[in-house]
Amino acid sequence: MPIPLPRLDPDPRPQPPEAPLPSDCCDSGCDPCVNDTYAEALAHYRQTLAAWLARHPDAHR
Repeated sequence: MPIPLPRLDPDPRPQPPEAPLPSDCCDSGCDPCVNDTYAEALAHYRQTLAAWLARHPDAHR
């Protein structure tokens, strides 16, 4: 008898980006800075989370 495969969630909750460590920024003005990249990823995460929460109104924040 075959083992059933786990079902993948077709609409998983978005996961936040991993914040850079303080030591990840060299403070030399890199373009883009890891902090800038993180800020953009965090803004995108917040938008996708808001859309996901609208689709899943019973989900806990």
